[in-house]
Amino acid sequence: MDNRMNTIAGWTLAGLAAALGLTVASEMIFEGGRPEKMGYPIEGVEGEGAGGAAAVPFATLLASADPAKGAEVFKKCTACHTVNQGGANGIGPNLYGIIGKPHGHLGNFAYSSALKGVPGNWDFDAMDAWLTSPRKYAPGTKMTFAGLGNAQDRADVVAYLNAQGSNLPLPAAPAAGAEAPATQAETNVAEGAPTADLENAATPASGAPSVDPAAAVQAAKKGD
Repeated sequence: MDNRMNTIAGWTLAGLAAALGLTVASEMIFEGGRPEKMGYPIEGVEGEGAGGAAAVPFATLLASADPAKGAEVFKKCTACHTVNQGGANGIGPNLYGIIGKPHGHLGNFAYSSALKGVPGNWDFDAMDAWLTSPRKYAPGTKMTFAGLGNAQDRADVVAYLNAQGSNLPLPAAPAAGAEAPATQAETNVAEGAPTADLENAATPASGAPSVDPAAAVQAAKKGD
């Protein structure tokens, strides 16, 4: 009986030792860490060196934009928009001569309050930001289009739209290595309202804690 127990105990200890050895060996072989080259892109995870690559300024892309290619890309938009002079509004407004016009400029189209509340005009950078992501540019917009991910496609479309009744001079491309100043479009996206209900957004009165630091301190003291 004792011999049998000793045998069982011996085999148990041997099994534990073998398992421990395999664990150590597997950790040495399959050391954790990010692979040198990603097998496929993961949303939200940048590839090696991607963070340091600066985006090409939109004015630079516009300089080489092709309106004919833009016309082809714009076919994705024709289900909702017309672009000819005097064209009828559809689900979206007619876009003839839109570059340079204020947001929500057509009196015969019911724009969302989200879009009408965006400051500035439809300049080249604003149109680029809008085509990148309408919902980020004007949170609460009625437009359901997800946006164009390819920057050159956006430049081609904007060049095409500019040729349809606007014909504004293209912005000068920045010199190589020069940092482009922040545009109104970038400000609009960065400061976009976090809610779709822009019609109910009221401007705080002077002296309100949200706009007056001294009032905020007084409110905090009262709360204490």
